[in-house]
Amino acid sequence: MENFRERIKDKKRIVIKIGSSSLQHAETGDLDYTKLDVLVRELCDLRNQGKDVVLVTSGAIAVGKKAVHLKDSKEDNPIAVKQACAAVGQARLMMTYQKIFAEYNQVAAQILMTKNTIVDNLNRFNAQNTFAELFKLGVIPIVNENDTVATYEIEIGDNDTLSAIVASLVGADLLVLLSDIDGLYTDDPRKNPNAEFIEIVEELTDDLMNMGKATTGSSVGTGGMNTKLQAAKIANSTGVDMIIANSRDIKVIHRILDGRNIGTLFLAHKDNQFDLPLYVQQMHK
Repeated sequence: MENFRERIKDKKRIVIKIGSSSLQHAETGDLDYTKLDVLVRELCDLRNQGKDVVLVTSGAIAVGKKAVHLKDSKEDNPIAVKQACAAVGQARLMMTYQKIFAEYNQVAAQILMTKNTIVDNLNRFNAQNTFAELFKLGVIPIVNENDTVATYEIEIGDNDTLSAIVASLVGADLLVLLSDIDGLYTDDPRKNPNAEFIEIVEELTDDLMNMGKATTGSSVGTGGMNTKLQAAKIANSTGVDMIIANSRDIKVIHRILDGRNIGTLFLAHKDNQFDLPLYVQQMHK
């Protein structure tokens, strides 16, 4: 156990995903600048250690809605409204990130992806080249789904999956999913006091994968555990270790990279038969 955690210290290329709810004030939905600042500082510190870092973050639609003072309502064209809000929000969110990163003398870049970025061979090749060049330049890429154009046919759908795809695409050593849960439990700990915490998953079995599905009747499916297990499948199958940890304290990032026993660690088992573009193509079918 300790051995696996010790190896985390040596990871050189890390993808960190944080949910939009982790960066917003629960009362208002506005951005939590204190948390944003701590997040950026943590990422810059990893970069200063010589590590390659990618941030996968959402929140563009929520920020856009706030900017245009749009309340939740039944619009005539909800997809168009969502895309318009994303167009406004992506610019504002990136401007906020750029300002904070600049305070730490760090350059950040924005990469917006859809399913076609992965499925199309040329698009995937170009994306890999872009990431590789950004790493050479010491830039931290900030990735989000391109919600201004994405519809059901070309959307990835959630940032857990997106972050795993990015980790695979860039040849990352480690994927860290920061969420509102401590990690994987045998059942929903909020409803079952006897639920046991799982510190390490050495192999993703079918039983474990089924734990996250709402159709099994397990309440573990709530809170997006299904998407996190799907992300683990993508990451582990393409040779990437993954950790689920709680974003309550953003400083957990450096503690994880120090090799501390935090969250649930999913160990990589590279599967040479795993076809990422095909897997992504078949999502939502």
